[in-house]
Amino acid sequence: QVQLVESGGGLVKPGGSLRLSCVASERAFSRYDMAWFRRAPGKEREFVAAIGWNGGNIYYADSVKGRFTISRNKAENTVYLQMNSLKPEDTAVYYCAAKGPYSAAYSESWAYDYWGQGTQVTVSS
Repeated sequence: QVQLVESGGGLVKPGGSLRLSCVASERAFSRYDMAWFRRAPGKEREFVAAIGWNGGNIYYADSVKGRFTISRNKAENTVYLQMNSLKPEDTAVYYCAAKGPYSAAYSESWAYDYWGQGTQVTVSS
């Protein structure tokens, strides 16, 4: 059982930046594909970004491409989401997720086995 704990959310003004972190509970983290999803009030959960277990495959939703960067540090069992040029429409609860490297369904929430509790990001002036 992998436990994921997110941090780094908060209130930021439009155009600002935040960096989210997700720490995994076990060393096998290095063999998991990792992703960030988000859920805005009244909306479905949506894919944000994903990174393969070896860091070689990286994917972004069109809405965040060029503004967000996903990365991982195997030594620290941590995946990051650097968010720049934030917009009010980025306001959501952001969730970290992990899956085994068994499928290429990086953007599909059903493919992920483990989820964090979420961290709130609010972009407002």
